Amino acid sequence: MDFIHPAENTAIPTYRVMDSDGVILDPSHESQDLKPEDILTWYKNMVSVSIMDIIMFDAQRQGRIPFYMVSAGEEGIAVGSAAALNASDVIFSQYREAGVFKQRGFSSADFMNQLFANKHDSGRGRNMPVHYGSKELNIHTISSPLATQIPHAAGAAYALKLQDTQAGAKDKRIVACYFGEGAASEGDFHAALNIAATRACPVVFICRNNGFAISTPTLEQYRGDGIASRGIGYGIETIRVDGNDIFAVHKVTKEARRLALQDGGKPVLIEAMSYRVSHHSTSDDSFAYRAKVEVEDWKRRDNPITRLRKWMERKGLWDEGKERELRSTSRKDLLKAFNEAEGATKPALEFLFRDVYEVLTEEQKSQINELRDIIERYPEEYDLSVHDRGIESLKIDK
Repeated sequence: MDFIHPAENTAIPTYRVMDSDGVILDPSHESQDLKPEDILTWYKNMVSVSIMDIIMFDAQRQGRIPFYMVSAGEEGIAVGSAAALNASDVIFSQYREAGVFKQRGFSSADFMNQLFANKHDSGRGRNMPVHYGSKELNIHTISSPLATQIPHAAGAAYALKLQDTQAGAKDKRIVACYFGEGAASEGDFHAALNIAATRACPVVFICRNNGFAISTPTLEQYRGDGIASRGIGYGIETIRVDGNDIFAVHKVTKEARRLALQDGGKPVLIEAMSYRVSHHSTSDDSFAYRAKVEVEDWKRRDNPITRLRKWMERKGLWDEGKERELRSTSRKDLLKAFNEAEGATKPALEFLFRDVYEVLTEEQKSQINELRDIIERYPEEYDLSVHDRGIESLKIDK
């Protein structure tokens, strides 16, 4: 009789390619087929997201948008992993994956239109800020409830597996699912990993372990060896990676995608270790539960943007002049999109009812007529100038 004592086991190692000074640690990295222009794109996308975070955080404090969530310190996980996926792969994300959207082609205007919920927002202004989505980019719309995207991702991966097998597709697709370590405390996480494992679903689960679930540090979230150990328990191939090392994240995700398509499909779990530099959201003051000096130390000591910049400077790909130009250009581009989105009208009132069913139901038609009647009776109570087409949008097509 021999009990297994977890504390006696060696912790799962963390894979790294380069250290915090941009020095390559893994000799095999140089043999990767990475083009300098692609790496520069990664860097520019990370910088753009970080600048957008600053602009929009301030905008929320000014009352110009109601809510915002930044991804400071975690840009490398989003951009590095997205760069390793195929455009046809389907993504389910959480609320710190702005870098995934940016890497896939989401424009500054796309971000701003959603944040201001204007008439150009593909979500028709019906979602909270930061709840992006893009059918064209194969990214499902972000959902507020924690962890709901994880079982959805497992189910979608099973559907893709059946579709691609039946169609005899040469280039098969996977699902990439992003979530934080706090979401891994939800029951949905366990249900999703179990069904993905038993049904052999081609899905790569990417957990951002940033140290905090809002105000709850990891020491109070679990007693086991992080999230990676749970993948092993479900019989899922698993790896832990340094989330501030974009090269390591990219390499690991690329290999995870390959593994997910092996043997007819199977799930893979990646635990990306990082640190949440920012407050949880604009509704949170993280200095109420952690020391400010701790945050400042992480900002100064290590972050994915600085680490990649150091590597590029060592290679002669980057310098201070290029840095100033990039930050100036990115900020101007974002502010232009910001001003245009803020000045645009809100979605037409008809979208309170449309896009729920393919065809308006009789009940919806009755509700539209009722709303129109109320507005016409009390016009002074409603400012329709902020909405596209005003009350005319409430006409029902015969």
